[in-house]
Amino acid sequence: MQVSERGTTMEQLNEMQLKTVETQLKELFPQSQQMNRVMADPIQVFVDRWPEFNVILCKPPYGKEGDLFKDTCVFTKDEASFRNILGENNIIDWTKFLCLGTSLCYEEMMMAVASERKVPVNKVSVSHMMMLQDPSRLSPVESAIESMISSLDESHTDLVNKTWKFGNTENSFQMIRNMIRHYPSCCVLDAESQLPIAWVLTYPSCAMGMLYTLQEHRGQGLAKALVSSMSRRLYSQGFPVYCFVEEENTLSYNLFTNLGFTEDPQYRAAWFDFNSL
Repeated sequence: MQVSERGTTMEQLNEMQLKTVETQLKELFPQSQQMNRVMADPIQVFVDRWPEFNVILCKPPYGKEGDLFKDTCVFTKDEASFRNILGENNIIDWTKFLCLGTSLCYEEMMMAVASERKVPVNKVSVSHMMMLQDPSRLSPVESAIESMISSLDESHTDLVNKTWKFGNTENSFQMIRNMIRHYPSCCVLDAESQLPIAWVLTYPSCAMGMLYTLQEHRGQGLAKALVSSMSRRLYSQGFPVYCFVEEENTLSYNLFTNLGFTEDPQYRAAWFDFNSL
């Protein structure tokens, strides 16, 4: 499938091409890391040309409630090619809400495209991308906490949605429910109520996220235990172990650093909202 407008063409990759591009992207870590997707989440992957692509774009299909809240991610080797795609190609519907994730170094270009398109834009998040190469070096989880670790289920969706920084809407509720249904999660259950008191989820990109501990249960090492447990689980299943930590979240940054996560200090991931919901 090809999509074109005014001479610019994007090609949608088939299953065989996707396997090829996954191998190529591994050589371009960490900048390409968020292009990972697990197969439970249907996506459309486009490149500006094949096989020597400069731009690769992962776009979720918008078919059901909550889909608009999913982000479109772009990795590019060339800013000019990226700008051509955003400025000339109809692969993106600029009349609808769009959350686009890419490198922070393209911020000025993103703002210029929004101005040309006459659509409102907001930079909603700038994050460190933290990676863990070998979770086997993590310290064992305390047995008392390990016995309380379980997985989230759909009945916990509302709790996670209400505590997530970008949540508490119907669209975010649908997205979180989908994540709980299809991707790994870990939580610590209260011994009496059997309700979650701390949790971490996995995004469709394989990144850990939404790490949270209820206020009254903080300071007990629950977040550290959950990240350690989830890291081992993802690693054992062949997934990369990484997360995004917002620049202002020094507490989480220190937590992941102390657990052995590292970053490329020259790289920042950023998300931009167009046509706010």
